[in-house]
Amino acid sequence: MKDEKSIKKIKKPWPTKDAMEQVYDLNLWGNTTSDFYSGEGSHAPELVHPYVHAVRSFLTSVEKPLVVCDLGCGDFNVGKELVTYTQKYIAVDIVNDLIVHNRKEFTAENLEFQCLDLAVDELPLGDCALVRQVLQHLSNAEIERIVRKLEKYQYVILTEHIPNESFIPNKDIISGQGIRLKKQSGVDVLASPFDFKVKEAKQLVSIVPKKGKGVIVTTLYTVF
Repeated sequence: MKDEKSIKKIKKPWPTKDAMEQVYDLNLWGNTTSDFYSGEGSHAPELVHPYVHAVRSFLTSVEKPLVVCDLGCGDFNVGKELVTYTQKYIAVDIVNDLIVHNRKEFTAENLEFQCLDLAVDELPLGDCALVRQVLQHLSNAEIERIVRKLEKYQYVILTEHIPNESFIPNKDIISGQGIRLKKQSGVDVLASPFDFKVKEAKQLVSIVPKKGKGVIVTTLYTVF
């Protein structure tokens, strides 16, 4: 496994932080009464419930409760359903005001919120990383840096919105609100240029959204 400090340095800041702050400032993922809303993907029952069930089943199947790092926790509508099944739950997002909001709204003895840029900052230690529909919004350069950091976790549960037919993976995009579906592409961390090395990959759940195209796939990767 590569040491995070050995990853090639990049200039700060990434434009991603500004882009994601704008998403919440302008309610680009939906207008609601809440100041922070992470979109239908984090609220539609047909998308959230199967995911929570699948991840909960995994977390309760291991011998000892895991330290879980939710990398890109958003408004925490999904993560709040999983905290109980962990030894410790560390929820991370790039938007500082969102993290401040979450700290006020959600409390538990084993819950911690951190404001971090996944591509730039050192990620918290843990047993399992949850990365739910995060990489799909990022450029290949950022994804590659994040994937190298994911190598330190024993388990990675990754969710991506991809085409529901054959496609060329990992076409590059500019980080922001959009994803690769518009390019008939999607993120595959096992493929070039990311080449994530794992012992095992197991699909946990696959959901076809009622609205829009493609399929939302959640995969459990055993890293070591």
